[in-house]
Amino acid sequence: MSLDDLNREQKRTLKKMGALNDQGQPTRAPAPARQKRDRVGAFQYVREVRDEMRKVAWPKWPEVRRFSIIVLVTVVLYTGVVFGLDSLFGVLSGWLYD
Repeated sequence: MSLDDLNREQKRTLKKMGALNDQGQPTRAPAPARQKRDRVGAFQYVREVRDEMRKVAWPKWPEVRRFSIIVLVTVVLYTGVVFGLDSLFGVLSGWLYD
């Protein structure tokens, strides 16, 4: 795609963004400088992870139990629905192909 393919609005937008100069020629933006990251050792990494995990708001046991029961009941219900639909479609396809 060349600059000739762009309309005035697109060229104005590119000028505002700094991608075109006043003559309408493309400008080259300097490449962003890479930031050098300091590497940490395994022990420092584990220490930082442990410190962050202490900040987590862990649920209490009754809450975990209640949510687990809700998930199990939901899984059983959906399994029953899928089993019922599969059986129904199996019977219907058996009548259709016999």
